[in-house]
Amino acid sequence: MSSYPRLAALTQGFTLGRPRSFVVGDGRVLFLRSRGGEDPVTCLWVLDDDGERLVCDPLLLDGADDELPPEERARRERARERAGGITAYAADRSLTVAAFALAGRLGLAHVDGAATMLPAGGAVSDPRPSPDGTRLGYVTGGHLVVTDLAGRVRTEVRGPVGTTCGLADFIASEELGRFRGWWWSPDSTRVLAAVVDESPVQVWHIADPAHPERPAAEQRYPAAGTANARVTLVLADVDGHVEPVTGWDTDAFPYLVSVSWTNDGPALLQVSARDQRRMQILALDGPVATLVREDRSDTFLDVVAGVPMWLPDGRLLHTDETGTVRRLAVDGTPVTPDDVHVAAVRGIDPDGDVAFIGTTADDPTSRHVYAWEGSDTPRLTDEAGVYDIVTGGDTQVGFAASMEHAGVATEVWRRGETTSVWSHAATPPFVPAVRFVADGDVHVAIVLPTGHVAGTKLPVLLDPYGGPHHSENLRARGGWLEPQWLADQGFAVVVADGPGTPGRNLLWEKEIRGDLATPALTGQVEALRVAAAAQPDLDLSRVGIRGWSFGGYLAALAVLRRPDVFHAAVAGAPVTEWRLYDTAYTERYLGTDPDGADAAAYDRSSLLPLAAGLERPLLLIHGLADDNVVAAHTLRLSAALLAHGKPHDVLPLTGATHMGGGASERENLLLLQVAWLRQHLG
Repeated sequence: MSSYPRLAALTQGFTLGRPRSFVVGDGRVLFLRSRGGEDPVTCLWVLDDDGERLVCDPLLLDGADDELPPEERARRERARERAGGITAYAADRSLTVAAFALAGRLGLAHVDGAATMLPAGGAVSDPRPSPDGTRLGYVTGGHLVVTDLAGRVRTEVRGPVGTTCGLADFIASEELGRFRGWWWSPDSTRVLAAVVDESPVQVWHIADPAHPERPAAEQRYPAAGTANARVTLVLADVDGHVEPVTGWDTDAFPYLVSVSWTNDGPALLQVSARDQRRMQILALDGPVATLVREDRSDTFLDVVAGVPMWLPDGRLLHTDETGTVRRLAVDGTPVTPDDVHVAAVRGIDPDGDVAFIGTTADDPTSRHVYAWEGSDTPRLTDEAGVYDIVTGGDTQVGFAASMEHAGVATEVWRRGETTSVWSHAATPPFVPAVRFVADGDVHVAIVLPTGHVAGTKLPVLLDPYGGPHHSENLRARGGWLEPQWLADQGFAVVVADGPGTPGRNLLWEKEIRGDLATPALTGQVEALRVAAAAQPDLDLSRVGIRGWSFGGYLAALAVLRRPDVFHAAVAGAPVTEWRLYDTAYTERYLGTDPDGADAAAYDRSSLLPLAAGLERPLLLIHGLADDNVVAAHTLRLSAALLAHGKPHDVLPLTGATHMGGGASERENLLLLQVAWLRQHLG
């Protein structure tokens, strides 16, 4: 049998073969799934009255991924997409046709017929059928094209010379959750498209030192305090008549956060000020945007998926942050309980009932599905776990993950019947044993080696992410496979989500405003204290910490600032100097003026001024092709450490992006980290 690191790499964390990317209509469900647990080629499937069947196998269409166009590579990197084949698609309202891109080629599947490749005149990204299923739109050559379903009659929508039309800019897709750059009108007669001018953005060069014969790749990277891309909108008829959208103050509110265009009202735009303390919701009357409402915060306003949205009766659904939790609101009035923290909105049924994901402070390790039904807000999921839902017409798809079973259970409810969508994912070779402990606001998970004998002291390994927008300490078994394997190598693994992470309340999430370092690190120190009180076999004289991205930043911070607590750290792809990270993320927490009014916040959060104090072993790992947290972060910290004569280890990953390398690289990287930690923790 293969080792766990090998299995995890080959199965992409036991996610290959799992159904995902559901699109739901009346009585019909489309989804993506590969044929097996080690098969990276994702196919398109349908579940309807005839049962479950394959709609399109990309291998039959010669859908190789070896020559992806730059736009598709960028989309996959922003979406953290590792699989191949059909990795994204869009369907018409009745789910009769679905469009997708394969290696830059335009694909169209008739759900009840055949799939084919259509002529497009260039590399294609983001193809989408019109809601009525009669037309097809896609982006190629940096502009939007609208055609008939045969791909013959073409209408082009372009912005000014030097701009793109129909693509999401870097900040939108990396930090705002908006991967789209164009939208159909509900009646299929018009399109709304983002026009992006990247010329103000500074050019960075990402080289491949392993191949000095190749020129460095140029990338427009908007680092904190520098210029962003300029984003505007145009409204176009399918016959090609184009009008610029007016009424949106792009100077005061430069970020286009989201667009919603449904049958229940005019198109809604959500736009944000650069400091993200003000957001506006605008409605389009033709090409003219008018203000619907404005929200303000003394700290920052977070983006919430699924809102704003019109209710069927014409009222506006949005979120409210005037209390201690984020609540749903209708036309300015909060309507959900003040003990449920809204994470995302998943759908609105024809009666106006709203399905949403929420959390509570008493159990931040679970994510539950709720329904706002006008006068009541019942919780639809009971047991502790992580739940989600997709809705459409009379059909719903529910997802359940818990500590009781492997993977994610997927069920479809339609017309009074329940059907399971089967997963082809590989079965993990063991069942993790996790102990969840709570002490006030501190929630900690502890994983011990299988067969651990009480009284045997164990070195401790903290394994956090610890930053905004992501939680590690969740009651879903699939997330605990790697921690259990790490524990079985001889460690007591401790996982906790500290201040700044989602799932508690607004005060918890916003405690990091002005200081990304202190609250996050204090949270890990407190977690270690709680874990040691609950499990006396933790040896606090041998404490390691490892992490990736924000977790890598937190790991390096731990040994630099608190060597009295942490004795070794593995920092993967760490942000070491926040002035080098992108605008929207960094400025949300530290301010828009890194070298002026906000300099103190950036200095407090930087690792570089701490270099002289390194007393503990530190391993820095970084992909040299990372275009998100560029390798300069690790190189600058290494240079600062060297300048102070501080020994440390650096592992460069040739050709690897922020997602890391291929299967063999991911396997060996995990083994190497364990060997390094064993060496330095004894």
